[in-house]
This record gives sequence, structure tokens and C-alpha cells, in this order.
Amino acid sequence: MCGRYVSATPPDELARYFGADPPPLEELLEPNYNVAPTDDVFVVFEREGTRRMDVFRWGLVPRWAKDIKIGSRMINARADGLATKNAFKFAFGHKRCIVPADGFYEWKRTGGQKQPMYIHRADGAPMAFAGLWETWRDPSDELGVVHSCTVITTGPNETMAAIHDRMPVILEADRWDTWLDGDNQDLDALGALLVPAPSRVIELHAVSNAVNSVANDGPELVAPVAPVAVAVNDQLSLLESE
Repeated sequence: MCGRYVSATPPDELARYFGADPPPLEELLEPNYNVAPTDDVFVVFEREGTRRMDVFRWGLVPRWAKDIKIGSRMINARADGLATKNAFKFAFGHKRCIVPADGFYEWKRTGGQKQPMYIHRADGAPMAFAGLWETWRDPSDELGVVHSCTVITTGPNETMAAIHDRMPVILEADRWDTWLDGDNQDLDALGALLVPAPSRVIELHAVSNAVNSVANDGPELVAPVAPVAVAVNDQLSLLESE
């Protein structure tokens, strides 16, 4: 699962990194070190042969949905169900995207407590989460047209396995063209891209419990902290960061 992440790289830098047209000035977002479901987020996609970056709502709202609230339950899409689940199969075939992130958070459970961890690329570059996007029109016309997205998850690599049984699909640059090409209908080949990133690609460290509250934001959230000590069976055990 990916339920919280960081989006702090300036949008003009992100657009250059992904080779995309930047979003309009009025659509620019402030740095967010605690992106949460239903927040507005940057998305990279292609339309009519042009790669663009724009702002969508995080939490995919299927075109057939009667209420936007369904999106809060669709922030992630399991890679193994994209071709069969009604909520995702059209987008998988026609509306694939990249959700840029500086890193993401996951919580490691030890001794009945949870230690938040920050996971990022070892080379310091932005992560390219494989995603899907959709266009939804509010039946009541109150909200008009809403563009939304979801982050695709897969099983963990060796590093992540100690923390969680899922992780976002992180696409390397040589796979972006294939993934974003809307004319590509080879779902088997596309599905083959949705695998865990090699362990060497990511690094992680413990961070403050302040990230637990979506009200908190700022670069201090990703600062390393000492792992929390917990008592287990009358012995002192440290929450390791690996």
C-alpha cells in the first residue's frame, strides 16, 4: 500500500525531469511533505502525442461512479487486478500515467507499535510511480469534471519486505515511454512492467511520528530519527530501519 508520500520537487524541475509540458501557473502546487488521499497531486500523462504534467485528485473516481467519495478507497490499485476489475480495466488499457514522488512513507510494526519509515531513491532522483487516471463528471454538475488518479502497487522487494507486503511500482526511465503510450494495448507486456524495483534502488530510514497526522507538513517530516525502543518480552528491542 502507499497511503502517504512526499511531493516537494519544484514543478518546473519535475516537468523537465519527465520531459513533460508543465502545468498552467494557476495549477501549481506548493511543496507537500505529507501528501494524503484526496489531495491534489502532480501527474504525468500523454494525450495526442504530447507528454504533459497536470494536477489531479489522488483517489481514482471511475467514470461510472455516482459519488466522488468512492475515490478515497481507490488511492491504490493492485497490479494483479488491473485487467479485470471494473474500476481499473479501462484506465489500464487507455489512461496510464506516472505519479511523481520524492519518496513515500510506510509504517513498520514491531512489538505492538508502529514506526514510520521514509523510503526514497538511493540516487536522490524523483520516484516515478506507475499510475492510472480517469475523468469523471459529477452527475449533479456541482463539481463538474474531475480528473483523478491511483498509484499501482505490487509485492515488496527485499528491503521493503521487512516493513510491508506491498510497495508502489517504481518505473525506471527506460520504461516511461512504453507505459505512457496510449496506443500501446499489449496488456501482457504492460503488466510485465509492474514488478518490485530492485532493492538497490531504494533507501529508507526512521522518521518522526509527526507524519502520522495529515495536519503536519514540512521538511522536518523526512529527517532521520533514532528508531523507537520498545519492550518485548521484558527485553529491549530496537525498531531497525532495515
